[in-house]
Amino acid sequence: MSEVFNFCAGPAMLPTAVMTKAQNEFINWNNTGSSVMELSHRSNIYMKMAFQAEADLRELMAIPDNYKVLFCHGGGRGQFSAVPLNLLPQGKSADYIVNGSWSKAAALEAENFGSINVINVREEHNDGEISIIPNAKWPLNNDAAYVHYCPNETVDGIEINEIPETNGVPLVADMSSTILSHEIDVTKFGLIYAGAQKNIGPSGLTIVIVREDLLGNAQLATPCIMNYQTSADNDSMYNTPPTYAWYLASLVFQWLKELGGVKAIAKVNQEKAELLYQVIDSSDFYNNPIDKQYRSKMNIPFWLNDESLNEKFILQAEQHGLMALKGHRIVGGMRASIYNAMPIEGVQALVDFMQQFEKRMR
Repeated sequence: MSEVFNFCAGPAMLPTAVMTKAQNEFINWNNTGSSVMELSHRSNIYMKMAFQAEADLRELMAIPDNYKVLFCHGGGRGQFSAVPLNLLPQGKSADYIVNGSWSKAAALEAENFGSINVINVREEHNDGEISIIPNAKWPLNNDAAYVHYCPNETVDGIEINEIPETNGVPLVADMSSTILSHEIDVTKFGLIYAGAQKNIGPSGLTIVIVREDLLGNAQLATPCIMNYQTSADNDSMYNTPPTYAWYLASLVFQWLKELGGVKAIAKVNQEKAELLYQVIDSSDFYNNPIDKQYRSKMNIPFWLNDESLNEKFILQAEQHGLMALKGHRIVGGMRASIYNAMPIEGVQALVDFMQQFEKRMR
């Protein structure tokens, strides 16, 4: 086994160049004689790195000046609570679009903090195909405090490619698994949040991008650590932030800029997804039931038509250096997560193995 490719949905693989640089700097960062994780988050040298990380992310995503970028704790699930606590005032309701496991979990959590209108947009057809109800048919409330959705569902392998039209209601997006994978117009959103452990860095860090006019309306019961206004007023340093994760995120942003930015990586991501889906669709040995226009480019689930071969597939894949391909426990099957850090060589190794495995098992 010459090389290992990690297809885990999260924590996901990080770019080799980033890991190598972090390894080289681990015990002596910027000639300080200390690891970056040992330095005060309020020291000048650390704050310089932190501000540069924000500047790089703003450049990569073309984030306007009237948006705050926050580096937070708590992962995506933490934001399931923080969003309604900050954006859902008493007497108002919020629309939650449900198209898979994570958007459903977000809606369930939000119900603890206010009135939630759940809109299920997932369609399962008689032939087994799974699709999404078009945005124009969503029964949105024009008086909602916000509309929440998850563009890319990691468990289900479903992606909503078009930014929903909400008729002026602030749009909130859980982009944990799709941020930085392709270009988006940030101005279409009131708030974007993303757990870092897929396309940004290690677990423990969460990015929040919030339009300034949405700040300052948190419910009285909102903990300070979850209050966006408090975080914004303190440059995300109201308390000690996840300093090492922030540093690694900064290296990922630099790596992405060196590759040519989000536009460049989006082209590679498209090529990777097409390569894998082509093998799945050209065989009666594998299948993926998602309508092609709603297929995820980051998380590709697939099933063996003979599920008795599942364990053998996983075992042999691991022997070939192809790790973490077992599907989520909710849906079973297999799942290949091919975030930005996954090179096309990794996907090629996977499809080569899939074709060879099919020949051996027939």
